[in-house]
This record gives sequence, C-alpha cells and structure tokens, in this order.
Amino acid sequence: MSKKINTGLSGLVYSTDPNFKLPSEEEEKIETLAPAAQKLRIKLETKHRAGKAVTLITGFIGTEEDLEILGKLLRNHCGTGGSSKDGEIIVQGDQRDKVLKYLETKGYKQTKKI
Repeated sequence: MSKKINTGLSGLVYSTDPNFKLPSEEEEKIETLAPAAQKLRIKLETKHRAGKAVTLITGFIGTEEDLEILGKLLRNHCGTGGSSKDGEIIVQGDQRDKVLKYLETKGYKQTKKI
C-alpha cells in the first residue's frame, strides 16, 4: 500500500495559468483584531428569510475559528440558534439589545446598533 505525501498543494498537479502562484502560508494567515479594535455593526434583517427576523452582526475581522467561537457565545447568551460564516454572525430573532450589551461587556467598545 503506497503512502500519500502531503505537499500542501491540495491535489494540484499542473496549472496552465501564467500568473499562477502557489498559496503561501503567509498570505493565508489572518490575525484576529483585539475586541477593542473591532468595529462591529448589529442590525435586524428580514430579507430572504420568509419574513423571519434575524440579528446580523457584521464587520468581524479575524479567523473563521474566532468568528465561530464568538457566534457560539452570542447564541448561547441569547438562548437562540443561528450561524457564523463569511465574516457575519446570524442570531435568530430580534436580539439586538442583548447582543449589544453582551459585546460591550466583552470589550467590543466600537460596536453600534443600526
């Protein structure tokens, strides 16, 4: 049985693109800003959700792991469901006041409710 060697190319064998560059680890590293430096915006949204209201938190700068952790903490604090992806946290229902208060206690001082 042959062993697979991990080259970090994720299956790439050949590219015909003349401007192709191998993805380097330095470019992929995104550091999460400190809570005091984050400029989060909290808004209520009902678009494309069959009339259901959700609280949308945007403006997070950092890794997907940190976004997932913050999203889970917010959903647990509000006692509702939701998701975290693409730099946005979605919390079910109109939870703007709870989310704003929680974020301010955690050090996110530049957070605003729109």
